Amino acid sequence: MNNLKKLGLTALASSLVASTAFAGTVEVTGTAKVVYKSQSGSTSGTKSVQGNPWSDITDLSFTGSGDLENGMTVSYYQLISGGAFSSSSVTLDMGDVGMVGFGNGGATLGGIDTIRDKMPTAGEEVWDDQGTGDDAGVTDLGTDASLYYKGTFGGITASASYSRTGLGTDNSVALVASDLIEGAEFGVGTGTNVISATSEDDMTTVYAKYTTGPVTFGVQLSEIDKTAANSDIEREAAAISFAVNENLSISYGISNVQYESSSLVDAESTGLSASYTMGGMTIGAVANKTDSFAGSAGSDAEFTELSIAFAF
Repeated sequence: MNNLKKLGLTALASSLVASTAFAGTVEVTGTAKVVYKSQSGSTSGTKSVQGNPWSDITDLSFTGSGDLENGMTVSYYQLISGGAFSSSSVTLDMGDVGMVGFGNGGATLGGIDTIRDKMPTAGEEVWDDQGTGDDAGVTDLGTDASLYYKGTFGGITASASYSRTGLGTDNSVALVASDLIEGAEFGVGTGTNVISATSEDDMTTVYAKYTTGPVTFGVQLSEIDKTAANSDIEREAAAISFAVNENLSISYGISNVQYESSSLVDAESTGLSASYTMGGMTIGAVANKTDSFAGSAGSDAEFTELSIAFAF
């Protein structure tokens, strides 16, 4: 009798394993990156690299998907960076109706975060990696766990995000059109980010990109209206990228941040990036600089970075 029970349980387990394998798949990919970075500046937010300027970045991405009996598809994603949890998401693709999902830890699936900086680049944004306050004027709602929706209708992709925090409700919407004019892409977004019990940021951004042959141009205007008087921020950005060939790309971008406060001056950022890809290997170079960092006259920040990354 015990043997019959064991046989029945074994058959049931085999059936479940076979059914699960048939219903979905799981894939693991990774990136290993070695970086040399030199950072300097005359601000409290940046400082010269002390000691060893070398570092490494290791990421593992887990993705899985499975089809439901009604034709919908469920997908899962999780990123492990440096051996620790970074972000995750679960989505339900409903076909022509669109997609709903839940993202955690910065896994952005919709809303204004998806178009916070759409300028073409061969490496990093011109404001990135320069210290605290370098992203002033960027329409970013943060990394709170959020619900998302995205759908494409008549050549326009509409998306939205919603999150509930202890301070209040963050929400945003974005519209992107990429099929109206050949080679052109347009986008607009708006959102609200609760900062405290008495203040919030109302964000808007609009951008346009155009690609002709190996060249892509882009411009973007962003605005953050803050609750406190005389504290609004506006950002103007432009960039151009050039694909020299199928392996090598270069880009140049500029960004100007204007502060409403009379005690702050405009912060101007420029950046040059290049990347060379050969199979699963990518060699990158970035040189970014900001004058009047965080709106402080006479404060500058800059960094250069060389990296080599392997994808597997």
